[in-house]
Amino acid sequence: MVHEVVINDAFDRDAAITPQIYRILRERIIKNDLPPGSKLSEPELARHYEISRQPVRETFIKLSEEGLVIVRPQRKTQVTKIDFPTVLQSRFVREAVEADIVSELAGSADKALIKDLRSQLKNQLKVAKTSRPDFINEDTKFHRTLAEAAGKEIAWKFLEGLNSQMDRVRFLSLGQFPAEQLVEEHGKIVDQIERQDKAQASAAMRKHLRRLINDLPKIVRQHEEFFDRFDPELIDT
Repeated sequence: MVHEVVINDAFDRDAAITPQIYRILRERIIKNDLPPGSKLSEPELARHYEISRQPVRETFIKLSEEGLVIVRPQRKTQVTKIDFPTVLQSRFVREAVEADIVSELAGSADKALIKDLRSQLKNQLKVAKTSRPDFINEDTKFHRTLAEAAGKEIAWKFLEGLNSQMDRVRFLSLGQFPAEQLVEEHGKIVDQIERQDKAQASAAMRKHLRRLINDLPKIVRQHEEFFDRFDPELIDT
């Protein structure tokens, strides 16, 4: 089904416009509020927000670079399908980076960090029972906290851009995984960091990040219209 969409999210006119338009559109694509095939109109969005077309055009370019939209000159921009090989490669890079991050953190086992992570785990359990979208936000916060604690903020920003397609799958998979089990896996990662066991911290992170990939065929079968270039033989567990 093709959707023609004008976004209704408000934004702050006293702040830079382009980053806000980009954030709004990117978030709605990743959350699948704008599914594959949704058409986005540069002039219509500009009129809706009462802004020039330039910020919208710049946003479309950034989203195109992430593989989230296809920009067609003289035609409306369209939301892409989720590219399956890109999801797999994004996971591969993320696993390698985050496994090294927790290994590094296990070298010091900072007490303040452990306390913060334990607090996040408690909040994750609360959110898991009420709102799956909010749980994903908490999950992202957990992984971002690890990266920042290791002084890898630049690496995390790189991963955020790389993870666009993978994040779309995460929202499609809401309800697929018991959130409490994901929190338990987070807890095991924290446990190994606290024990200063680098090898086990790394292994716990790799196991955690491979969960989504292992269940990808099931997710694709449930949402075939969202995916492009699916090949189960590409999955290496």
